[in-house]
Amino acid sequence: MMPAVQDTAVHLSDRHFRTIAELIEGQVGIKLPQGKRLMLEGRLHKRVRALNFSDLNEYVDNLFEADHFDTELTHLIDVVTTNKTDFFREPQHFTFMRDVAVPALLKSHGRRNANLKIWSSASSTGMEAYTTAMVLDDMTRNGSRFQYRILGTDISTAVLRLAKTAIYTRDVLAPVPENFVKRYFLSSRDKSRGEVRVVPELRRMTHFMRMNLMDASYPVDRDVDIIFCRNVLIYFERETQRKVIQQLCSHLRPGGYLLVGHSESMIHSAVPGLKQVQPTIFQV
Repeated sequence: MMPAVQDTAVHLSDRHFRTIAELIEGQVGIKLPQGKRLMLEGRLHKRVRALNFSDLNEYVDNLFEADHFDTELTHLIDVVTTNKTDFFREPQHFTFMRDVAVPALLKSHGRRNANLKIWSSASSTGMEAYTTAMVLDDMTRNGSRFQYRILGTDISTAVLRLAKTAIYTRDVLAPVPENFVKRYFLSSRDKSRGEVRVVPELRRMTHFMRMNLMDASYPVDRDVDIIFCRNVLIYFERETQRKVIQQLCSHLRPGGYLLVGHSESMIHSAVPGLKQVQPTIFQV
C-alpha cells in the first residue's frame, strides 16, 4: 500500500510549521507543540485566502518579506493566541480583592480617596478588566472611599478591539450577578442582536493597549496595586515564566498583589521576597 500523500494545499510542511513555531516562541514566548499543528492550519486558511496565496506553505515562504513582515506578524499573533476568558472567571480572586486586598491597600496608602491602580496584563476581550471595574465600583457605592484606574494589555490586536468597544453577547453574562447586569450593562436597541455593552461609567475607568509580555521593559507605572496575570504563564517555558514574573513584580508597589491562574501557583519561587498569600495570590 502506498503511503498517504500530504495535501500541501491544506497542510503545513514540517519545515514551515517549525518556522512559524520558532517565530512565535521567539516573539511572544508561546510554544506551539505538534499537537497544535491542525489548529494552526485551520486558523491560517482564512488569512491565506485573504492574501491570495495558493496554499499555507506559500504563505510562510512570503512571511518574512520586509515590506509587510511587521503587519503580518500582528495578524499571525492574533491567529495563534488563545483568548479564553469570562466575566468573574476564578471568582475567588475578586472576592479576595474586595474583602482583603483593597482594604489592606487603602490602609497602606494612608490617605483618604486613594487612587488604586489595577493592571490586567493578559486582558483578552476585556472581561477581566470590566469584572474588576464592577467590583470596585460596587465597593465605592457601599461606602469605600477611593478612586481607581484599570489598565488592560494584550498581545492580540483583535481582542483589544473587542475590549475597547465593550460589546458582548448576552449569553456571556451568565456568571455576572443579576444586580450587576442591571447596573453595569446596556442592552442593544435591536433586541434581535442579543448584545449588551458595558456602561460608559466603567469604560471611562479602563484603558487598553497592546503590549508584549516578552518585551524587555513595560510602559506601565511602577506603583501598581494589583496585577492580574492569569492563565498565560502556562504557555511559557520555565525561564520565560521567571523573567515575566520578575518584570511584572517590578511594577508593583510595596504590599501590592499578583494574581495568577490555578495552574500557575508555583511561581512564587521566581522572585525573591514574593510572599504566597493563597495558592494563586502573591504579595511583594
